[in-house]
Amino acid sequence: MRVEDCRVEDLVEVVSVKTDLADYPMAAGVEQEVLVYDAAQLTKDAKAELARALKDGPGIFVIKGAFGNDEVEAVTKEFQGMIADQRAAGQQAGDHFAKPGANDRVWNALEKLALRAPEAFANYYSSDVLATVAEAWLGPAYQVTSQVNVVNPGGEGQTVHRDYHLGFQSNDVAASFPDHVHQLSAVLTLQGAVAHCDMPVESGPTLYLPHSQKYELGYLAWRLPEFGEYFVADHVQLPLAKGDAVFFNPALFHAAGSNHSQDIYRMANLLQISSAFGRAMESVDRTTMSKMLYPTLRKLKASGTVDRLLDNVVAASAEGYSFPTNLDRDQPIGGLAPLSQADVVRQALAEDWPAEHLQQTLTEHDHRRRTS
Repeated sequence: MRVEDCRVEDLVEVVSVKTDLADYPMAAGVEQEVLVYDAAQLTKDAKAELARALKDGPGIFVIKGAFGNDEVEAVTKEFQGMIADQRAAGQQAGDHFAKPGANDRVWNALEKLALRAPEAFANYYSSDVLATVAEAWLGPAYQVTSQVNVVNPGGEGQTVHRDYHLGFQSNDVAASFPDHVHQLSAVLTLQGAVAHCDMPVESGPTLYLPHSQKYELGYLAWRLPEFGEYFVADHVQLPLAKGDAVFFNPALFHAAGSNHSQDIYRMANLLQISSAFGRAMESVDRTTMSKMLYPTLRKLKASGTVDRLLDNVVAASAEGYSFPTNLDRDQPIGGLAPLSQADVVRQALAEDWPAEHLQQTLTEHDHRRRTS
């Protein structure tokens, strides 16, 4: 692929397709070419449709009421505490595609929330909506990471971009990868955002260009001025209510909007969910998270919480893939792969292990995976 081959006319042709609601029978509607689903009507049976929407459809959908008000409120309080702690420590968190310092961002909010408030974490990440969408695009053993983003009143948004992996490389580096890797990059991650406040258009919810994920040269094109100008002129922008979630293909052209409101501190929990077969952007200490969360999960199980919801929390926190490992010590006895960290936590819950037993087992599990 070559930058010289990027033509705005080709992108315009790709995005001129209209989103036909008849092609998505489980959707509640289409707004500005974006599919809209009702969380109360969304089931596991929707996976194939959701994957098709992300790949061959508009590349984006909104799920109304994806997270409950109580769960969002509890986590919002913790996020606000994290931001206050950062400010008190004089820390500024930069942004990949916006000016640093103007807004607030918390990196690795997933781990920080698990250690700070395990019960709030468990209630939030037990979400069937999140698990359904992640499995639809990535399959099992996905890896959740989370970053809190607050665009303050008057805060500027981002420039148009595509996301990780190839979206975070220079054009020279991206062009050095073969064509099929450009296609592969988009299926290695899923982008999502949960609204932690009402987001009218004036507060600057994210800008999108539906169907743009299908433009094959997009990882080389988004930095070119003419493509940025077209995005500014032809993007869509959907308001969100607190608890709504939007999910999109990482190859979709998008950018966080500028906050033109006077008093809305626009907070979103940005979810970057990775395939088991890819590399997540952030380092996450999933062993420590699992140890911290287990007493809460055990308590929830004893109180009657169904296994499916507990499993959603395990999937969002523990490492679900068996590799890489040290096969000299961590041998796949009885199968082709050794137990994953998530397998160990699930076994502990099923057999009601004491917390100390799980902690020791996870420590040993970690040791077996190391080379020294």
